[in-house]
Amino acid sequence: MKQRGFTLLEVVVVVLIIALATAAVALAISGGLEGARVRAASKDLVAALRATRSKAVVTRESQVLALDVERRAYRAAGRDWVELPAAMELSMETAADEVVDEGVGQIRFFPDGSSTGGNIELRRGEALWRIDVAWLTGEVRMNPHSND
Repeated sequence: MKQRGFTLLEVVVVVLIIALATAAVALAISGGLEGARVRAASKDLVAALRATRSKAVVTRESQVLALDVERRAYRAAGRDWVELPAAMELSMETAADEVVDEGVGQIRFFPDGSSTGGNIELRRGEALWRIDVAWLTGEVRMNPHSND
């Protein structure tokens, strides 16, 4: 008479395959979450830059968004400092006149909508997003950027 069912070895092999597949999915998701965190922080910073530009146009007064690279924080005009997650890196290029202190700079928006221009990069692991601020128009754009 033939017995039906699975041997212990077959069950162990199937469990091992499931465990490996689960680990692969978890690694893929964590990499995706890393990118999503950088993208979310970048979107928040873009919103703050755009709000600062709008405030300059509406109030007809220059407004600045300050960035502290060492603290990984930024502050829009009239708002509190916003700190980025600890594992995130922040870098910026701006006009020489807008460098306030070591590691602290700002982007200034003028009443006509123009700005001093610059770019900001947010990085966490392999994920990198670049925010460009056009000097002539004050337009703020965000794009994923390669690490090359």
